[in-house]
Amino acid sequence: MSDLKLFRIDNGKAAELRGSTFAVEVSVQRLIENNMETLFGVCFLASEYSTGSKHRGRIDSLGIDENGSPVIFEYKRAANENVINQGLFYLDWLLDHREAFELLVIRTLGAKTAQEIDWRNPRLVCVAGDFNRYDTHAIEQINRSIELVRYRDFEGELLALELVASREGGGETGSDKQAQNGGAKAPAQAKTVTELLAQAPPSLADLYGELEAYVEGIGDDVTKKVLKLYFAFRRIKNFACVEVHPKNHTLLVYLKVDPDEVELEDGFSRDVRKIGHFGTGDLELRIRNRADLEKALPFVQASYDAS
Repeated sequence: MSDLKLFRIDNGKAAELRGSTFAVEVSVQRLIENNMETLFGVCFLASEYSTGSKHRGRIDSLGIDENGSPVIFEYKRAANENVINQGLFYLDWLLDHREAFELLVIRTLGAKTAQEIDWRNPRLVCVAGDFNRYDTHAIEQINRSIELVRYRDFEGELLALELVASREGGGETGSDKQAQNGGAKAPAQAKTVTELLAQAPPSLADLYGELEAYVEGIGDDVTKKVLKLYFAFRRIKNFACVEVHPKNHTLLVYLKVDPDEVELEDGFSRDVRKIGHFGTGDLELRIRNRADLEKALPFVQASYDAS
């Protein structure tokens, strides 16, 4: 990111836009909070959230992501500030004070959203103008979901975000998120996506394996999150959600691709913007064989590029 250069083209002449890492506490935090859903796929809940008189701290930004996971944002304000340790302190506080977070969600988004919180893997997002090799090494030693995001501003016209490193935590037992877009509700005894994949016939399991290998091979910044009912693949935010349906020998893939820009094909692709479903994405693809998989891959790439 430090070597990234952007140019404005005017009448065939290139003029470089000068990049900078401006004051985090004044500019970046407010910009991210005002655009959190667009930038990170996270619904903003609170700024400078107090942890009470005993812990005497303030969480920079709090949100809940598109998979129902709580998200803490911490911004590095000084070169010698250990933003990772500070964020981990707040992450532990949050896990010990779930009721406070749930009450905040109820007040902000309603009781239904609070009931769907996924406490297995709350996330810590650290935002800074730069990170060093010790930071990226440190998160690999910690069994928590942590992301290091580097930013750069280009003369107030463009904001560049780079996922420098990420670590998907091991998770913990607890209630699972039940639904996403449009209010789809899981049956009480629904099998998990992991169980469904284990029960899938070899041909369907092979299709999923090929799809997963392709998605994870798109870029080093791709991470996979295993939820109860689907696998979520994301960069900074989700770009592909996959359900496994052994009985129908089908993989359902939800992508962040505008259906209006796609020539929909009956039985393969459909617009689900007004249809309740699990996972996030407006375009649904049905993959039943290798030919479907080959047709689906360019759409997966497009969703990745747009995320």
